[in-house]
Amino acid sequence: MACNSTRLRALALYKELHRLGRDYPDPSYNFHGRIRKLFEKNKNLTDREEIENALKLGDYIKKETLALYSLRKYRHLKRLYPPHSLSDP
Repeated sequence: MACNSTRLRALALYKELHRLGRDYPDPSYNFHGRIRKLFEKNKNLTDREEIENALKLGDYIKKETLALYSLRKYRHLKRLYPPHSLSDP
């Protein structure tokens, strides 16, 4: 049963990363290809600890990608407003 749950976690993580990759700002980075290669490289892992480490790495990539998107949105919003000077009342 534990194998099935880790498999489902891996599939869910792959789907999330694939969806996040749709909006990746740099098309030349090949986000989908790199994610696919990473998952294919780790598909034959059998040790539970190695599988958990691979899933943690995937979660880290997901969090970093979300942070990148948040930063991109922040920079876009910052450009929309004029610079605020401290001398104005």
